[in-house]
Amino acid sequence: MLTVEIDADGVEERLRSGGLACPGCAGVLTGWGRARARAVRGPDGAVALVPRRSRCTGCSATHVLLPVLVLARRADTAAVIGAGLAAKAAGAGHRLIAALLGRPAGTVRGWLRRFAGRVEAVRTVFTRWCRALAPDPVLPGPAGSAWADAVAAVDAAAAAAGVRFGLGVVPVWQVAAAVSTGRLLSPGWPAPADQC
Repeated sequence: MLTVEIDADGVEERLRSGGLACPGCAGVLTGWGRARARAVRGPDGAVALVPRRSRCTGCSATHVLLPVLVLARRADTAAVIGAGLAAKAAGAGHRLIAALLGRPAGTVRGWLRRFAGRVEAVRTVFTRWCRALAPDPVLPGPAGSAWADAVAAVDAAAAAAGVRFGLGVVPVWQVAAAVSTGRLLSPGWPAPADQC
């Protein structure tokens, strides 16, 4: 799986021009059909999603090109899930977050449990990205809890990405999706090597 921009035309152009590299062998990716269509719940209603698939010309591996709008295997957009994680960092409980976002309490509890098991690893990964993106990074100070520290590190990395690439303010949770290759809440992310 590889995360790509939301603009489908831009992704197609990059596939045609050989602008996407295989994460396994650095070979050139070419178009290879589409993944299964699905609806993803966004803050303003459902978003239709049909991710592009690609195949490496070097190793023949196939990859789903997942837009940074979503996380892998989640029915909600990264922005909705991120809003829930940020609310938890501010001290809200899962029932209140579920009511605010209009999502089932069990769904929100699942996001929070998954994230809770990796808050320190997330803080480490995003602090590293902040340092790598900014020539003189302003690293977040203690935010009051390990959970809040992790969310602050995600915010700082997104701000550094916006400055580095001249984009201004960038959607924080899209940056989180890009850095985690859509696996922010997936088992096995971040790998121990990613945390060093």
